[in-house]
Amino acid sequence: MKRVLFLALLTLALPMAALANDQVDFVVSLNGTLGGDGNLALISNITDVAGFNGGGLVQGSNLGTLSFSTGSLLSTSGNIEKFAGGGSFTISGNGQGGMPDGVIFSGMFKGPVELINMGRYGEELVCESFEGCSLTGKWYTGQTATGGINLLMNSKGGVLVGYVSLQTGVVPEPSTLGLLGTGLLGLGALVRRRIKG
Repeated sequence: MKRVLFLALLTLALPMAALANDQVDFVVSLNGTLGGDGNLALISNITDVAGFNGGGLVQGSNLGTLSFSTGSLLSTSGNIEKFAGGGSFTISGNGQGGMPDGVIFSGMFKGPVELINMGRYGEELVCESFEGCSLTGKWYTGQTATGGINLLMNSKGGVLVGYVSLQTGVVPEPSTLGLLGTGLLGLGALVRRRIKG
């Protein structure tokens, strides 16, 4: 029985280890204004960080800065403007709240960034994978990091709230998911064999 339990745990542990990654969430404060000349640009303070180096929520009036610029305007359709990817995206810490002092993430937009005009409710900037856009770059440790951003602004472009989510670590590939499936099949076969025997 111990052998079966050990094999079952090993069968599940190997593919799960390959799926591991770390997620860090940044919240942007209210002091930035979205602008730009043919593109979009922003510099704003970071007020909250969750999951940094496996930690919990860290709050402060200024834990660092977020700055970005997009590529140029691609198209306008109804209330949606699309801006080209590229540009730059940087998150820097100032050494407070356990954050490093210096650049934490440096990358760019991959895919078009959307700016949605919501009338009297302001504007929303979106770069999320389900929209065909992502942030791609390097984490301060040298790891590759990917993620997305969502900003809500008032009608004058002032940031009401911003949310950036970045994942670092191993990104699952199809072969990894296949390994997970094989592991689950192996576990099922072990359980079935034990029940019959």
